[in-house]
Amino acid sequence: MCFMGMVHTFEMHGLKLALDVESGALHVLDGPGFLAVEKLAQGLAVDDVQKEAASEFGEETARQVMAEICELQEKGLLFSEPREVDLSSDGVVKALCLHLAHDCNLRCKYCFAGEGHYGGNRGLMPLETAKKAVDFLLEKSKGRKHVEIDFFGGEPLLNFQVLKDTVEYGKARAQEMGKVLKFTVTTNALRMPGEVLEYLNREGMSIVLSLDGREEVHDRMRVLPGGGKSWQRVLENCKAVVKGRGGDNYYLRGTYTRHNLDFSKDIDVMIEEGFDRISLEPAVLSPEAAEALQSEDVPVLEKEYEKLAQKLWQREEQGEKVFFFHFELDLHQGPCAKKRAQGCGAGAAYLAVTPEGSLYPCHQFAGDEDFCCGHVDSGVKDGLLTRFAAVDSANKEACRDCFARFFCGGGCHAAAWSMNQDMEKPYELGCTLHRKRVECGLYLQAKRMLASIG
Repeated sequence: MCFMGMVHTFEMHGLKLALDVESGALHVLDGPGFLAVEKLAQGLAVDDVQKEAASEFGEETARQVMAEICELQEKGLLFSEPREVDLSSDGVVKALCLHLAHDCNLRCKYCFAGEGHYGGNRGLMPLETAKKAVDFLLEKSKGRKHVEIDFFGGEPLLNFQVLKDTVEYGKARAQEMGKVLKFTVTTNALRMPGEVLEYLNREGMSIVLSLDGREEVHDRMRVLPGGGKSWQRVLENCKAVVKGRGGDNYYLRGTYTRHNLDFSKDIDVMIEEGFDRISLEPAVLSPEAAEALQSEDVPVLEKEYEKLAQKLWQREEQGEKVFFFHFELDLHQGPCAKKRAQGCGAGAAYLAVTPEGSLYPCHQFAGDEDFCCGHVDSGVKDGLLTRFAAVDSANKEACRDCFARFFCGGGCHAAAWSMNQDMEKPYELGCTLHRKRVECGLYLQAKRMLASIG
């Protein structure tokens, strides 16, 4: 019997777990099973593994464990072999990030967009450009029925009238073409008068709200143009938005830096303030920046993620489930290996549109003319997008031996370029943290499985 498929074993909070990478099957193991699977995954010979298991747990237990492992392998649930996957793109654009504003009413210190203007002039997108972007998406999505637009910035609500007019136009055009156009808005929630709140909730628009957790953490990084604080006003507006939509169809998104390595306390505050759909991202900054995470921070951050996973499970046991975006894994993605292996679609299925109508592979490349890939008037320059399609998967050489590759699809192109000037080489610190988040998500899945069977 040959055990060649990739299996990842790890322990967390008393559970011994094994992930079969190719199938996505998750196994909760006892001591003998964990020893055998771990040793086989390390490449030890079957006879040697059985001898070691027999020495520690007895011959009968060792034989039984090896028989169970063989049975799971035959079922394709353990040490399953990799499959060849066609990763070619169909050329369909599924989503646009519409930069309604290259301006902002905050001056966040970690902002990748250069305080909202992306290294260029501050400005707002004209309605005519937004309409052309809608038409571009509906045309380039070809036969796909469901498409998406994310209103982004800067701060998109600085251009609220154009947002409303674009939604009205987009819905009408989509209906004419037999398509469904979904809208999302990402906002810092600093200025949300009643008209804005009522409109966003009435339209059922998905919303991403920005809050960094504790007041002192938020106000250190997310400051007003004159240096003033923003936390109290933002918190009140976030609460009003969520209440107005019945606590649904939103995410509260924060960012952590080296100044708050104890970030689970920020999530505690978010939960205590009444939010249960949360995302907290590590800032991706030049290593020279005072706020930038460093490699020596990794052990602290990994322990913090494990602490967070345990806290979230304790809440879930009490009937208070909190959706933490990075721990919500899909272990049942079905037989579509292509879907599991592909990345976010930046530069292929997903594009960003600047206020003047220029196209970029994603919002984080906006403003870098080397990555401008066309215009809503003239269409797409195929050469650059071919370059992105070639790296938009977990099949990159750097990813092939990573157990978490099917949960990220090859990592963030913008982070890879920012850190390494090479999209084939993922951002190493980001990968390390992502692997730990995947382990935490698997731990929570295992706890749910165990709870469901009593």
